[in-house]
Amino acid sequence: MTDNPSGTHGAVLKDSAPAEGGPLVELRGAGKSYGNIRALHGVDLQVHAGRVTCVLGDNGAGKSTLIKIISGLHRHTEGDFLVDGRPVRFATPREALDRGIATVYQDLATVPLMPVWRNFFLGSEMTRGPWPVRRLDIARMKATADRELRNMGIALDDLEQPIGTLSGGQRQCVAIARAVYFGARVLILDEPTAALGVKQSGVVLKYIAAARDRGLGVIFITHNPHHAYMVGDHFSVLRLGTLELSADRSEIGLEELTNHMAGGAELAALKHELAQVRGVDVEELPEESDLTAPVATSPEGTP
Repeated sequence: MTDNPSGTHGAVLKDSAPAEGGPLVELRGAGKSYGNIRALHGVDLQVHAGRVTCVLGDNGAGKSTLIKIISGLHRHTEGDFLVDGRPVRFATPREALDRGIATVYQDLATVPLMPVWRNFFLGSEMTRGPWPVRRLDIARMKATADRELRNMGIALDDLEQPIGTLSGGQRQCVAIARAVYFGARVLILDEPTAALGVKQSGVVLKYIAAARDRGLGVIFITHNPHHAYMVGDHFSVLRLGTLELSADRSEIGLEELTNHMAGGAELAALKHELAQVRGVDVEELPEESDLTAPVATSPEGTP
């Protein structure tokens, strides 16, 4: 428990500001192997303050492994991992959190039957009174949770309601606001819109943009190029553990991003194979030239 009204990790972050204009988090040729299985290889990634970096990829592309490296759950086995320009090798997620890297997973790490304000401070409750008779400072936690949620544009009528009664989009937004309050500078969002409908996905995307506008560096993990393109500033597409595409928003359009995400080259090969099978009409399928758009590169020449 903590008495710190400004967030658990605020004091740590004041001494760890990055160089002016430099990335908060950077991977250089990073990779991860599990024995003789290489899950990730040669990945370059930069996360800057006030920008949303979208990481896209199909199942098995390496997105989860990338999250685990940056969040401190697993150590990289090749390349470099830098925070504020300094090489790091996190041993635990707590070390990553102490450096301002927070992860919001799909399950949100909430207790459905607990009130919203209790979930907001879960594991970091405010207390008052002398030791050993300290007790929860409920009034201050409620007021703080309400203020921080409103700062993110989330207005709830009743903070006493169980968080499980909120919609999926609202729960995602509470988790984002909680991470921001407790000192996050880099926010990793693990497919926050995957299980949501159109309206609730829009709510989450709104708060991702709000986190960016507050100066956070956001890593948005998704398999939906349309959601990514709505809020993204930079796009990285993973395929089979390697980086297939790295491009700023100004260098790539939604159609080309969707093509890379869908695997245009594989679809072109499939069309060619289907053309050899009698009874399969391929006339209505896209032309091969439309399925194989050229790979865009970043200014540094990263593929």
